[in-house]
Amino acid sequence: MPIKIPETLPAFDVLRHEGVMVMSEDAALRQDIRPLQIGLLNLMPKKVQTETQFARVIGTTPLQIELTLIRMSEHQSKNTSAAHLEAFYQPFSEARKRRFDGLIITGAPIEHLDFEAVSYWDELREVFEWTQTNVQSTMAVCWGGMAMLHHFHGVPKHALPAKAFGCFTHHAVAPSATVLQGFSDSFVIPVSRWTEVRNEDVALHPDLRVLLDSDDVGPALVEDRGHRAYYMLNHLEYESTTLREEYDRDVAAGGTVPLPWDYFPENDPAREPENRWRSHGHLLYGNWINEIYQSTPYDITTIGG
Repeated sequence: MPIKIPETLPAFDVLRHEGVMVMSEDAALRQDIRPLQIGLLNLMPKKVQTETQFARVIGTTPLQIELTLIRMSEHQSKNTSAAHLEAFYQPFSEARKRRFDGLIITGAPIEHLDFEAVSYWDELREVFEWTQTNVQSTMAVCWGGMAMLHHFHGVPKHALPAKAFGCFTHHAVAPSATVLQGFSDSFVIPVSRWTEVRNEDVALHPDLRVLLDSDDVGPALVEDRGHRAYYMLNHLEYESTTLREEYDRDVAAGGTVPLPWDYFPENDPAREPENRWRSHGHLLYGNWINEIYQSTPYDITTIGG
């Protein structure tokens, strides 16, 4: 079944040409089922790219999904036009009146800041608390996951001596977990961050469980059943060229920039990188959507009751 997004959203044509089933409002109204309401709180500066990435991985499930794009109420984006935000995004001050079956909270390139130094930190804490009454399940990604771990459990983020950047081997610590059904024993996940969460800090909280881990870059997916949340610290939603675009941007800014680890064939940046994580990205988010479908009430107004 398709994902329902506005026909004028840039992601609509991109996904349609890729073979992802997308549906307009008129077509959705002709189907006599309740679509899952999934919110995307987009904290990234390149909002169009990020919304397309996440629409792609949740748009290939056999369920109808209505995606709502959400932004922080007062924070002004410098990299996305006001017209785009006005046309497609709800401020959290409006979205908080609703209930959602699922919510994705993206990362943000502000890892160098203490959480409390982030300009919208107070409102983001309100978002975290709101998920406990208005959202059936939350998937918080990269910095968003670190922030939610810090808010609910006091788990710290640690600065890295060098950026964790590239494709790193991960393994399933809990292969029987619902969201890991169909996962290989080991696989690569793109990583791009200056901070980390450590296993020893997570282990101090018995209500947290590491599901995916890496010997090189630490835990990648943490389950928080008490708060109906997953914290995905790396980027299975990335496109094939995302790391290359980050690398080219940093090279253009000057200075010595290491190649992303195990990304370019034979470490040659002139060669086209291969996508070796796409299937696991679709599996993770497809499994998450299915888990939501199995647990969420048909009467969406009873979520959080």
